Amino acid sequence: MECFVEQGTSYRDCLGKIVAKYGPRVTVVRQRSIRMGGIFGGLFSREGVELEFYIPPVLNRNAAGSQVYQGGSVSGLSLQPGPYKGSAPAPLDFEEEKKKILAANGRDSTQQTILNEVREIKEKLEAGAGDGEHPNLSRVKEILRANDFSDSYIKGIIDRARGELPLDLLENFEALEEKTLEWIGESISIYRGNSPQANRILVLVGPTGVGKTTTVAKLAAVFGYKKNPPLAVRLITIDAFRIGAKAQIEAYGDIMGFPVSYVDNYRDLKKEIVLYSEETDIILVDTIGKSPKDAKNLGEMKEVLDACGPRAEVYLVLSAGTKTSDLGEILRHFEPFNYRSVVLTKLDETSHLGNVISILSEKGKAVSYITDGQKVPDDIKKARVIHFLINLDDFKVDREKMEKRFSLEEDDQFQWG
Repeated sequence: MECFVEQGTSYRDCLGKIVAKYGPRVTVVRQRSIRMGGIFGGLFSREGVELEFYIPPVLNRNAAGSQVYQGGSVSGLSLQPGPYKGSAPAPLDFEEEKKKILAANGRDSTQQTILNEVREIKEKLEAGAGDGEHPNLSRVKEILRANDFSDSYIKGIIDRARGELPLDLLENFEALEEKTLEWIGESISIYRGNSPQANRILVLVGPTGVGKTTTVAKLAAVFGYKKNPPLAVRLITIDAFRIGAKAQIEAYGDIMGFPVSYVDNYRDLKKEIVLYSEETDIILVDTIGKSPKDAKNLGEMKEVLDACGPRAEVYLVLSAGTKTSDLGEILRHFEPFNYRSVVLTKLDETSHLGNVISILSEKGKAVSYITDGQKVPDDIKKARVIHFLINLDDFKVDREKMEKRFSLEEDDQFQWG
């Protein structure tokens, strides 16, 4: 190890001179500022820089193939260039040499403690399955994948855990599991509307087979029977051409005592709205199921629905069992309807909800209602975060804790929005 002292210069300049003289392999061990020169105990002294450094040797071969050690000095040992005869000595352990140097300066104990802690952390992080990932993170990733969460959603959860959670929490799987559930819950948006409770027009749109007509009937029962006082409800359908659709909505209307109208064009729908708005609290409009890829027919249906006017509240109905890729297409193709939120149906017909949570989170869409059966009106509920969390497989959900964490302030359980 060598010491370089320079008066009246900066550390950077001093280091530059050393590198210029000894080459880029210089390793600085310690630096400090000193006072140099002066008279009468330091008068007129100037500030200087003292650097302690060493130059690790390099093993090369000369033209004859003999081993040659080239370099400066390490721990006071000078290595001069030249051929080495006989068997080659063992290569120097530079980590060991560094420890010796640090020990010579009285810092070995502290440095060793730091090195041990870093090594321990590194070993734990590398104890995962081959890719350097913590085993508990790998376990969470597999559970999320088994629940049909998208790859991008899973990556977001794992990246957040790596960036925000301390190592001791990663070591505790139950704590990691709880934190993961909290993050999933935070990604679920629940629709909170502020619509008045009277003179409303609710329109349900969506692809074929998602249960729009049954959902309309459930909502009619909620508003017409569950509310206190009950509201005056009217049903309008523009799905009079699907086999059985007219009979189905008419049967619901007869059972509940709600009037039902059938229209198929803008003018007739406009007339119904004008005629019955004053005497009706809630008008529920059932629409024709359309393929999201049928842009022409979607456009025609939107023209008819424009008769409802700007105060109409449009909601997109989705089935929970729809594939993630199809959900994305449906959301995109129904954007022109300016739907306020999503009504999620058929939760009882699927065992995984990761697909729905992933796509709604990625698209920034909220959920207003969920349905999980065919009973009218028992199987429709105001959406809650807890409904999604308790339907995740292989996660242990502390329901009371999670309900408290994601509680909503609502005036009425059956109020829309």
